[in-house]
Amino acid sequence: MYTLSKEAWNTRMMVKISVLGVISFILMFFEIPLVWLAPPFIKIDISDLPSLIGAFAMGPMVGVIIQLLKNVLNLVIEGTTTGGIGELANFVVGSAFAYTAGFVYFKKKTFGRAVAGLLLGTVVMTIVITVANYYVMFPFYAKLFGWPIESLVEMGTAVNSNIVDLKTMMLYSIVPFNLLKGSMLTAITILLYKKVSPLLHN
Repeated sequence: MYTLSKEAWNTRMMVKISVLGVISFILMFFEIPLVWLAPPFIKIDISDLPSLIGAFAMGPMVGVIIQLLKNVLNLVIEGTTTGGIGELANFVVGSAFAYTAGFVYFKKKTFGRAVAGLLLGTVVMTIVITVANYYVMFPFYAKLFGWPIESLVEMGTAVNSNIVDLKTMMLYSIVPFNLLKGSMLTAITILLYKKVSPLLHN
C-alpha cells in the first residue's frame, strides 16, 4: 500500500494551509456595513471561514496559521492605515474564534461538538474583540486620526440612541455585531464543512 512520506505530507499540508490563507485574504475584500447595528466604519465579512474549516480539518493551530497568513498578506499587499494595530487585532480575534472552535471539535469529531465549538468560539471572539475595542482599538483610532472619543460615540448614537458613551457602544453595538457575525459564520461552516472536508483530508 502506497503511503506519503513525511516530507510529502508536510508539503501537502503547507499547500492546503496556503490556499486557505489566500482565500481568507480574498474574502476580506467582500465586506458590508450593517448600518442598522453599527457605525459604518465597522463592516462584516466572512474571511474567518477558511480558518474555521482549516481548524476543523487539520487542527486548531492550523486555524491560527491561516489567520496569520491572511493578515500578513493584507499588510504586504494592501498596506495598513493603523500601523499594523488593526491587523494585529484581526489576527488575535480571528485566532481566538478558530482555535476555540477547532479545539472543541478536533478532540472528538461529532456534529454536536462542532456546533458547541463554534458557539463557544463566537462567545470567546465577542469577549476578546469587545475588550480590545474598549481598551485599545477605539482609543488608538481616536488618537491616530485626531478624533475625540465622543466623535466615535456619536456615530454609534446615530445608529442606536441608547449609545451614549464608549461602554454603551460596546454593549449595544460591538457585542451584538460580533454575536451576529459569529452566528453567521457558524451557520456557513456547518453547511460547508462536510462538503469541502474531503478535499482537505485527501
